[in-house]
Amino acid sequence: MKKIFISLAAMSLVSCFSSPAPASDAVADNDGRVVRMEPLSWWTGMRTPLQLLVYGPDISACEVEVAGDCPGLSVAGTHRADSPNYLFVDVKVDPKAEPGTYYFIFSREGAEPFKVPYEIAARREGSRERESFTTADMIYLVMPDRFADGDPSIDSTDDTAEKAARSEFFGRHGGDLQGMIDHLDYIASVGATTVWSTPLLLDDEPVQSYHGYACGDYYRIDPRFGTNELYRTYVAECHKRDLKVVMDIVTNHCGISHWWMKDLPFADWVHRFPEFTRTNNLFSANMDPNASQYDLHVQESGWFDTSMPDMNLDNPYLLHYFKQWAVWWIEWADLDGLRVDTYPYNEKAPMSSWCEAVRAEYPNINIVGECWTGSIPQLAYWQGGNPNRDGFDSHLPSIMDFPLRDAICSALPSDSLRWGEGMIRVYETLSHDFVYHDLSKMMIFAGNHDTERIGDIVRKNPDRAKLSMALLATMRGIPQILYGEELMLTSADLSQGHGGLRVDFPGGWAGDPVNLFDPDQRDPVQRGVFDYTQRLFQWRKTKPVIHHGRTLHFADRANTYAYFRYDDTDAVFVFVNNSRGRKTVPWSHYAEITEGLHDGRDVVTGEPCTVSDTTTVAGRSALIVEFRR
Repeated sequence: MKKIFISLAAMSLVSCFSSPAPASDAVADNDGRVVRMEPLSWWTGMRTPLQLLVYGPDISACEVEVAGDCPGLSVAGTHRADSPNYLFVDVKVDPKAEPGTYYFIFSREGAEPFKVPYEIAARREGSRERESFTTADMIYLVMPDRFADGDPSIDSTDDTAEKAARSEFFGRHGGDLQGMIDHLDYIASVGATTVWSTPLLLDDEPVQSYHGYACGDYYRIDPRFGTNELYRTYVAECHKRDLKVVMDIVTNHCGISHWWMKDLPFADWVHRFPEFTRTNNLFSANMDPNASQYDLHVQESGWFDTSMPDMNLDNPYLLHYFKQWAVWWIEWADLDGLRVDTYPYNEKAPMSSWCEAVRAEYPNINIVGECWTGSIPQLAYWQGGNPNRDGFDSHLPSIMDFPLRDAICSALPSDSLRWGEGMIRVYETLSHDFVYHDLSKMMIFAGNHDTERIGDIVRKNPDRAKLSMALLATMRGIPQILYGEELMLTSADLSQGHGGLRVDFPGGWAGDPVNLFDPDQRDPVQRGVFDYTQRLFQWRKTKPVIHHGRTLHFADRANTYAYFRYDDTDAVFVFVNNSRGRKTVPWSHYAEITEGLHDGRDVVTGEPCTVSDTTTVAGRSALIVEFRR
């Protein structure tokens, strides 16, 4: 689609020295001549080829070699960019290379050579085989700036543009990594087993930088959140509590304030148009046999926003940069998975290669892509392994189930008994499950940081909010809830859009009038929704029938929904009554599966439960019963 025209200056210039490289102590220090070298470090035993992005004044004129007699490390080639201030260096790391600090020597005619240190570390034992998030997990989504302020001293910093302004809807409020660490026990208590936080990397835009989706440095945690080392501590503290960590990353766009925007390596590093052109959001252009090349070009090359330049992943150096970057953070921070923002906005073939490369390094790693579409066939297209008619395979393991989210959020507020409205929307959405390649790798949710909160959707009705939790805790897929949903948090002001939706967690800041981390400060509604959520998701942790079981569901016109999750040994029956009045369970309708299901246990109350045609379920409530088969 988009062609790469790499100048002759970018051709490989292999370093060939006729004499051994000098020892590092015989060469001057860098002294700022190399401003950046990324990735920041590397490891022995990696499958991903190492290519350094080196940035410094006129660095392209240099030749590069490894100092001293270092048989485990060598420069395989160098590549110039359009800008003379970049050099891409291919480095061969022998699997048997000794971990330690190596030195790259940069030299050119008429100038004193200088050296730059580089760390080659040993991998953690079992790093390649690391496990990831699965259907056995519940993911708790945190927006760091709005969760808890653990270190007020970094709310504003001298080296970042936007300062803290908690009273402003779109300002920075001061939440940070330390605040997240301080409340990990709370997150675990909800029943979560995995934490996904919106991006923590530097976003140095002058306004609305709190969300983190306009990256200014791919290798630096935003100093208003903390440091790289504190992020690694956060991951370690999560692991101590059996919490996995998912990193939110963005390959489609960077921020206009990213350091390289002042001096791009290549002219085609980002997509450019004669005048500002925004993406048309036509994901269908990727699979529509009738789509024009023009629409596809604007869809994948148009900018997401004026402050978010669209990256050109057809540039092979940029694509490899992003492959290494993902691998570096997984290895360095010991991550358990990735979430990719705005996935279909990327060029699909390079992103398929990206997914394949990351999973070649970590075969078990799960990557979930945000493919925001209400079209079930279009969503299915993006999951790796799907038998697409055009032969495309994304190699993306997991997708976010927006169609199911739309159905849940349409059904729950409705009192309608008309066919096609209410809970039949959920039934009809799951009736399309035959379209998906792998139901076990779908993230299910009722809300996230970009959507209205479920409390707003159900108009602050706690009973219907509980129904959303009952569905997420028992349906197929990997459940995710947004911070505060377990306490019925609602928006501060829906008219403010994202700024009003992304509310602060009460008690996350010193001096907050109410601290909802403290159970004693919750009102009856908050306590009721929390306790219900906690009971369901703590129960869910140990239920393979929910993690891996099949689904059998039954249609009804009365704004109810009945389904079974079952395997060879266990069954869980769920009856959701979303209507106002009490409903009788038509147990005999379920005879094809109910034989032998006699002595059950009510999951919510813990009491013995027998279900029959005389069993009734109160309005706006769910009956959840587990059986041995």
